[in-house]
Amino acid sequence: MLEGKEASYTNLYSSFVKYCNKIDGQIHLCGISLGGILALNYALDFPQKVKTLVLIGTPHNIPKIAFGIQNIIFRFLPKSIFETMAFDKKGTFSLGNSMKNLDFSGRVNSIKCPTLIICGKKDNSNIKSAYYFSQNIKNAELKIIENTGHVVNEENPQTLAKILTEYYSLNG
Repeated sequence: MLEGKEASYTNLYSSFVKYCNKIDGQIHLCGISLGGILALNYALDFPQKVKTLVLIGTPHNIPKIAFGIQNIIFRFLPKSIFETMAFDKKGTFSLGNSMKNLDFSGRVNSIKCPTLIICGKKDNSNIKSAYYFSQNIKNAELKIIENTGHVVNEENPQTLAKILTEYYSLNG
């Protein structure tokens, strides 16, 4: 997606915008974690293009302390750990550093499209954001998934699929 560009939020978001803008008409956006941040940012910048928005385990602002701790831990991990991730070790650090000042708090109340907020009850990093979104986005619906952490799609895929199927059957 980055087409050889440096792993930074600006480059990733620009590529995402380019991809979404190629699609005619309105689109349904659904993202988890970083994908949720990209979807949220796009919905704020291009409200006329977004028919529905689903944010899963998505922060409304980047938790600087958690990111700092994560970066310290990442420094000690071998490069091989990053082979299963979207970015290599250098790219992961670069992307993280470029995101540390993201904060959508003052803008989310402008979202008008139907929005579904999903969060695992054990997702300590994002549960407050889930409630924040549900209280600050006019057409937001909140679903908290019990016994689930941040990686909802891996930890509880059946429940997630059921929630998404119901949502899109009503909002498709």
